[in-house]
Amino acid sequence: MPLVLGVAWAMGTALLGASLTTIGPWYQGLTRPCFQPPDWAFGPAWTLIFALSGYALMRAWRAGAGRLLLGVFVLNGVLNALWTFLFFTSRRPDWALIEIVPLWLSILAMIWLAARHDRVAAWCIAPYIAWVSFAAMLNLAIVQLNGPFG
Repeated sequence: MPLVLGVAWAMGTALLGASLTTIGPWYQGLTRPCFQPPDWAFGPAWTLIFALSGYALMRAWRAGAGRLLLGVFVLNGVLNALWTFLFFTSRRPDWALIEIVPLWLSILAMIWLAARHDRVAAWCIAPYIAWVSFAAMLNLAIVQLNGPFG
């Protein structure tokens, strides 16, 4: 069961986010900061982040974490997809910048809850919060370089 939970969360979150991401003319037309990685780097980064986070869910669940941790992971998946929807589908980086705060807090909650049961699991989630922190800086720079939106 724990393996199924971890894989299902990782695959579900990744597939939902990918279905909402369109790298089209609008995105290509944005002025992006000089510190933004190349577009091809995002796929491998997210794959590693979701794999590690799914593994963390599996480890923490096996160590006794309960439904609260699972609920926070599900909430995080929804918030991750919502950020993608706001930024790419709705073309509102300004709204996505606001939404990234609860997304970041949900990752912090994932780390905290996992650490109560398995420290390795918590460390496996650390790249996720680091990447979303970096994404918040990118998001802010895009808003500053391109706004207002809407």
